[in-house]
Amino acid sequence: PSVLDSFALLSGQLNTLNKVLKHEKTPLLRNQVIIPLVLSPDRDEEIMRQTEGRVPVFSHEVVPDHLRTKPDPEVEEQEKQLITDAARISPDAAQKQIQSLNKMCSNLLEKISKEERESESGGLRQNKQTFNPADTNALVAAVAFGKGLSNRRPPGSGASGQSGQPGAGAIIAGASGMQQVPMTGAPAQQQPMLAGVQMAPAGQPGKE
Repeated sequence: PSVLDSFALLSGQLNTLNKVLKHEKTPLLRNQVIIPLVLSPDRDEEIMRQTEGRVPVFSHEVVPDHLRTKPDPEVEEQEKQLITDAARISPDAAQKQIQSLNKMCSNLLEKISKEERESESGGLRQNKQTFNPADTNALVAAVAFGKGLSNRRPPGSGASGQSGQPGAGAIIAGASGMQQVPMTGAPAQQQPMLAGVQMAPAGQPGKE
């Protein structure tokens, strides 16, 4: 019952206020002047909440800007000048200027959209991967560590001992079988071993 009584009282007061505001003798609220009664340099949380954080204080510095009903004198003069210049233009000339301005804006929008599409496509091309990381890693491992390389000798390297020319068979063996083995004795006796076959030093006939 107490809630219903309070609601009935509030409803009656709202109806009375609406009747007063709708009365023809009541002046329009938009024509009334707002006068600040309390100015404070301190932070006001209620004003912060109502203005969504734009006005932290209601002080002498912000009141003239927020309660101003007319623009600055400089802005007002510029607006009057623009209105005067607009009144001097004929309707046909104004229509032509409007069409040319719309055309310029359309061209500008097309250029902007084209640039955006090109930048997006360029970014996609730059982000597209042009190599296979697995192949790159396999190639690096093969070059650096010999991983995955075959140990088989080329054909003909095994028959080099049966041929009558040991030097020719050793050359056919290729670089994979080339080894230089130091031998004991004088430096003149150090002879390179190519594919396991002892080669005669230069200037000396081969031993039969």
